[in-house]
Amino acid sequence: MPVVRVRRQVSHRTRLFTVAAGVTALVLTGGSVAFATTYQFGTDQVGQTTRRGLVVSADQYVDPVGQRLVINNGKIMSSVVSPDGTHLAAAVTDGGMALAIVDLKTWKVQQLVGNNAAADLRISGNDVGQEGPAYSPDGKQLWLGQADGYRRFTVQPDGSLSAPAFVAIPADGPRRALVAGAVFSPDGSTVYSAVNGQNRVVAIDTATGTVRQSWAVGIAPRDLAAVGTKLYVSNEGGRPARPGETTINSYNTPVPASPVTAATTTGTLSVIDLADTAAAVRSITVGLHPTALYAKDRTLFVTNTATNDVSVIDTRRDVVVQTIATQPWPEASVGYEPDAVTLTGDGHLLVTLGRANAIAVYRYRSALEPVSYLGLLPTDYFPAEIATVGNEVLVSNTRGIDARRPTAAGTHGTHDTTSSLLRFTLPSDRVIRAGTAQVFSQNGWTPGSVTRATGVNRARPVPVPARLGDPSTIKHVFLIVKENRTYDQLFGDLAEGDGDPALAEFGANVTPNQHALAQQFGLFDNTYDIGTNSAEGHNWLMQADDPEYTESSAGEYLRSYDTEDDALGHQRTGFIWTGAQAAGRTVRDFGEFHQFLTKPTGASWQNLYCDTRNMAATGQDTAYPMISSSPIPSLNSVSVAGFPKYDTSVPDIYRYEIWKRDFVANGPANLNMFWLSSDHTGGPPNAAAQVADNDLAVGKMVDTISHSKYWKDSAIFVVEDDSQAGLDHIDGHRAPIQIISPYARRGVVDNRYYSQITMIRTIEQILGIHPMNQKDSAASPMRAAFTARPDLTPYQVRPNRTSLTLGLATPPPCGEDVPAAQDPTAAAAPVATIPAGQRQVAAQWDAWKAQQRLTGPDARPDFANPAQMNHFTWYQAHDWKRPYPGENTIVAPADVPGAYLPSPETD
Repeated sequence: MPVVRVRRQVSHRTRLFTVAAGVTALVLTGGSVAFATTYQFGTDQVGQTTRRGLVVSADQYVDPVGQRLVINNGKIMSSVVSPDGTHLAAAVTDGGMALAIVDLKTWKVQQLVGNNAAADLRISGNDVGQEGPAYSPDGKQLWLGQADGYRRFTVQPDGSLSAPAFVAIPADGPRRALVAGAVFSPDGSTVYSAVNGQNRVVAIDTATGTVRQSWAVGIAPRDLAAVGTKLYVSNEGGRPARPGETTINSYNTPVPASPVTAATTTGTLSVIDLADTAAAVRSITVGLHPTALYAKDRTLFVTNTATNDVSVIDTRRDVVVQTIATQPWPEASVGYEPDAVTLTGDGHLLVTLGRANAIAVYRYRSALEPVSYLGLLPTDYFPAEIATVGNEVLVSNTRGIDARRPTAAGTHGTHDTTSSLLRFTLPSDRVIRAGTAQVFSQNGWTPGSVTRATGVNRARPVPVPARLGDPSTIKHVFLIVKENRTYDQLFGDLAEGDGDPALAEFGANVTPNQHALAQQFGLFDNTYDIGTNSAEGHNWLMQADDPEYTESSAGEYLRSYDTEDDALGHQRTGFIWTGAQAAGRTVRDFGEFHQFLTKPTGASWQNLYCDTRNMAATGQDTAYPMISSSPIPSLNSVSVAGFPKYDTSVPDIYRYEIWKRDFVANGPANLNMFWLSSDHTGGPPNAAAQVADNDLAVGKMVDTISHSKYWKDSAIFVVEDDSQAGLDHIDGHRAPIQIISPYARRGVVDNRYYSQITMIRTIEQILGIHPMNQKDSAASPMRAAFTARPDLTPYQVRPNRTSLTLGLATPPPCGEDVPAAQDPTAAAAPVATIPAGQRQVAAQWDAWKAQQRLTGPDARPDFANPAQMNHFTWYQAHDWKRPYPGENTIVAPADVPGAYLPSPETD
């Protein structure tokens, strides 16, 4: 291991920072020596192509087999090849489109279908379901599943689409259709549809669009396959609940689920006899979360994403005759997420492993003969569909090369997803074995990644132990989750880091505490959030994964968005808090993963602001007690109910006061989780005021903890749930994080690649929590961010320099907030004055904002269209004087490029 001396530099602002040099270095800290972790990414950045491949934001490299076609129009949610093998139809989302038609002969996108100006064919809605689309047997029709039925297209001789018409399936009370998979009858007269939202399958007359018949099946039917006269249906939520069973909700359906992990406990296929339509629907038990179906002759293959295996069914007897494990790495049993399967003509079974960016290859002879595992082939980011055309294999990758869509400003946002297609001829067994080693390397799967202490533990305590269960000098972990900012938005003005000042929206005069914390405890400028939005981001933090169900639901997000209220969105190995409890640690939760909020009358932002001032001055309790809760029993049992969940009409400084009373009365748990959400923006005050409110709450929390008796053995991790609400010159996933502790390396700029997963693995290592899946099992703890020699110097909160009541239409009854003096060397904070020439367009934005469900008990994070929300926040942060990067004018909501993106939250 080479020794690299730590270089020191003094910036032009005379702030002393240490540049983190090398990832296999010995880091000298005073008289002690701490070993930095050996981490394969080093200082690589997302978007760079290295000798290992392209760096993506999920702790992975991608360097796929075959030829790649990049689709710059969002995520591919599902795809299908035309009957004649000449075209591929891909349902897409997050790029303003609903369909992309690819000509497989020219290997180019031939047509885009959506409802914005860039579409070649316009339709009224671009929501798409989890499965489909479906071609008719003669290839003359294409049916695209949407929220309330199907969009039916005529297929032209050249493969393009025309004549869109909608075939509606009525709602069943509060449950919309949310159709998923579809298959045609052999003569094309009938479409059989999995009506996912209503737990049924229907037969639709393709000529008239009328429903001929309906069958009740299991929970959340997803994919369909016809074998002879039988129709098989994968029920992702399993069978209906029985009396007395523990259940968790999913789209108004009680689902058999674990009270601890809140994950589903059953998985089934329904079998419909099409030859005897009066016959009862039968059921076959398979693994958990059955998703894709593939039929060949009299054999049916089922991918079970939650149990990481494939069920092989003999359709003559309707029994499972073989279960194929898809766990390639022995260190972790879950998290690979098989989600598509096919057979080649020469007897190879191919299974896509979505979260491993790989295809598992098996030699297959018959259903009754065990398969033999050959190895893995690398794909792009999250392969979701696989098919064969002749001797070629086609793979659709949901996230492709990550969020790298070209933009006019040369910047990146998390919604700039660029999916991809791959095509290749299956290589030799020797090449497959070589591909296996490559997949292991790209995922960081190494032996001994999860090592647990055994026997009598005499290890010397260190901040981040090498083995799970070894003692740590840190006893109390505080995980503070914030909302939606990129690194450049917050720290682009810090010359010490790799920032772009032109993209800074909330600099030192808006976030004085986070800037001061970065200077005192370290600046991390190469850390990434993985998720595109809150639905994904909170999952990555609480589960170290975004389960396949949530990943595949992104085209609609109607069945669920906040998956804390949906059993289908939970992995069977549980959450970070259940892991902490299993390790004998205590837990306290303050709003994180909460779904419900009860507010008393009069609890407006203005009144809560005054209530906060009163609580701080007098020590009294709140005059507006609230109740926040989760549907997950294991979380509710450790939650502080009076701490409000997400609602931008609740100031974060109010949340701080609620927490402080609990902290003084009860002290901290071993694991303390928080959701501070004001920096989402969109509430009653100006965007900068809300970010300043969030900043002050964080500063006050750190001040309180660091002046307490618990400081000596505490670590505070501050992280965004996602970074979707702005731009970054490196990558849209790059986010500001902070590690605050007596054991934090002070005054450093750390440019190692880190992610939310490595942060969670660090917390697990400190508290002895066993990793939850293959993602956090493979992650390297952030040991290099800590030192063995503590510095007990506390943090002194900085007063806010931006008025917290800035931009309020109605001032608080206790008076407007008076901020501290600004730093004249930093960019001035906004003043919320709208120039006369922009008042008309600002009024249109105010009308838009009123429709976005940003406040109140029913507030939903990310309800607002992300492109519009980012523009609105930018305009407010710059006092309506600067166009959005890459644009020439300040535009109205309806004129925002990408404004026809479906809202991620529309339920």
